[in-house]
Amino acid sequence: MAAMATATITAKGQTTIPKSVRERLRLGPGDRVEFILQDDGTALMVPATLSLAELKASIPAPPRALTLDEMDAVVQQHAPASPC
Repeated sequence: MAAMATATITAKGQTTIPKSVRERLRLGPGDRVEFILQDDGTALMVPATLSLAELKASIPAPPRALTLDEMDAVVQQHAPASPC
């Protein structure tokens, strides 16, 4: 269902995203939004998504890589018992 909300731009070029819009887009403090300007003069505001590089940077690197033997041991620990 389409909805419309209005906001005012301050002298500094800032605005407050109306609560109904923040709730519908599930936006919270610190979230980023993107403005997409259409050829017909309209604009879309959507929650900003992270690029693959940003997602990768947000995951801490492991202290060290596992060896193949260590990987095999972990798989064996978590593998279901074989009904042989």
